[in-house]
Amino acid sequence: MPTVSVGRDRLFEALGRTYTQEEFEVLCFEFGIELDDVTTEKAIIRKEKHLNDETCEGDDEEVIYKIDVAANRYDLLCLEGIARALRIFIGKETTPVFTVSDIPEKSMHKMHVKPGTAQIRPFVVCAVLRGVTFDEARYNSFIDLQDKLHQNICRRRTLVAIGTHDLDTLEGPFSYEALPPTEITFIPLKQDKSFRADELMEFYKGDLKLKKFLHIIENSPVYPVIYDSRRTVLSLPPIINGAHSAISLKTKNVFIECTATDLTKAIIVLNTVVTMFSEYCQKKFEVEPVEVIYQDGKTMVYPDLSATKMEVPIKEITGPIGISLDETQVVSLLNKMQLQSEKVLADGEPTIVVSVPPTRSDILHARDVVEDVAIAYGYNNIPKTKPKCHTTGGRQPLNRFSDKIRAEIARAGYMEVLTWILGSKEENFKKLNRPDDEKKAVIIGNPRSAEFEIVRTSLLSGLLKTLKHNIDHPRPIKIFEVGDVVTLEKTRDVGAANNRRLGVLYCSVSSGFEEILGLAERILKVVKKPHVQVETKLELSHEPEFFLDRQRRIMFSGRCIGKLGVIHPMVSWEGFGIPDPCSFLEIDIEVLL
Repeated sequence: MPTVSVGRDRLFEALGRTYTQEEFEVLCFEFGIELDDVTTEKAIIRKEKHLNDETCEGDDEEVIYKIDVAANRYDLLCLEGIARALRIFIGKETTPVFTVSDIPEKSMHKMHVKPGTAQIRPFVVCAVLRGVTFDEARYNSFIDLQDKLHQNICRRRTLVAIGTHDLDTLEGPFSYEALPPTEITFIPLKQDKSFRADELMEFYKGDLKLKKFLHIIENSPVYPVIYDSRRTVLSLPPIINGAHSAISLKTKNVFIECTATDLTKAIIVLNTVVTMFSEYCQKKFEVEPVEVIYQDGKTMVYPDLSATKMEVPIKEITGPIGISLDETQVVSLLNKMQLQSEKVLADGEPTIVVSVPPTRSDILHARDVVEDVAIAYGYNNIPKTKPKCHTTGGRQPLNRFSDKIRAEIARAGYMEVLTWILGSKEENFKKLNRPDDEKKAVIIGNPRSAEFEIVRTSLLSGLLKTLKHNIDHPRPIKIFEVGDVVTLEKTRDVGAANNRRLGVLYCSVSSGFEEILGLAERILKVVKKPHVQVETKLELSHEPEFFLDRQRRIMFSGRCIGKLGVIHPMVSWEGFGIPDPCSFLEIDIEVLL
């Protein structure tokens, strides 16, 4: 969940009253957010600068509230959004109506999109905030909202990058282009000399904040860039804005552009920024549109701040919650959540028509409306009832069976471990002396590290790594895991299949093969139905991780369900650094269910 830091006094001023901490915590709980921490500017600065002393000269002692909000509530990522939502919730104001300025097309600013942008970031949406009045707190909140959006819905600028500019320093029309980096030259934000784009990428490799965004475009033959009519660079998205159009406390007219690889998310981001800060415009809650023109003649005007309509039958709202409310009560509750509503009759059935404002991009389905009614009604006010049997969910048979298997292995003296389902190719194949034909394992497309490259196809590597890190424990070491492996499966619609398995590892001064074998026989015995005759036998196998003559495959009702054997030193010692003999058992427990 994102955490938003807001000044307590400024928040209370926006809410129109002062709360005790306990009162504010109750309000947050009722609205569905949480007061996570209370701190001060001094404490934050000490933490950021790793200072131990209790004094920071010149620092403000303002109390800061850190508030946790839902990840899909982008309208709550700044003080303006939180204060507005809470004011509406407690009935101090109604949901504002956001409008787009009605200006002639010839007077509208235009953004021309060049064809080359399709190679890297094909979409751009824009808007203008006119007559904005900034003070230091508003300005900081404006910047902080952009950072929060970049971290959240923008996915660290990979999907959307926001650029904000002082419109009075620019001359339209604007153009969105994609050019080779050697052809782009400008002075970036907070710098005083001009850089070529390729030089800039090298320069920012030493910048702690910006270096994590370089990978998005640095290997592309062209970089996205936005110019005004005088070829002044507005921004090099998603890296940095130009210094020429930097906004300040004196800025009155803000030009906002969002470049993106996902148009839907770009529209949500633009709408969020303009709806949050249009309250500081000369004409409150009014936004000036910008026309985006593509080379094929297609034109779009942004932003679209119209409300969307949704019809939800009253029984679909109150039924899942388990409460009895009439239409008037439901409408009142939805109005508290910024969802303007009215009651109608649709096909003779009482129905609520919900008007979803541009700030509530999280409302996608009737169930989202139900959730907001439940929040406004109060979860603590919903009567506690025992669900009827046919509506009660139950545990999957495989999970119940897995727990019974766990209990049986634990009774045999083994300790359960949990290991990562993701691992490296080397551990899954080379260290286990197995060939990688690239037809078994599901490969992670963009792994964060070499430790998490593939989804495991066996439990063995995880158990051996666990044993390696606990090698100093007294012998014997007896561990097991019940978990899923994933293998490629062309017959499945997703191309892969999960399989629940039991893995058992025994390590001591002797191999313990006979103990592993006895455990396998015990498992097969307890899962057999007494009145059903099932043939169970062991057959010779040739698995590369085991000694050739000290391994067997387990046949159950004519089907191979597992394997057991003494692990070869090439695997245990050379692969994982385990000096003692080990035996391993792996069984497909789904077959036994």
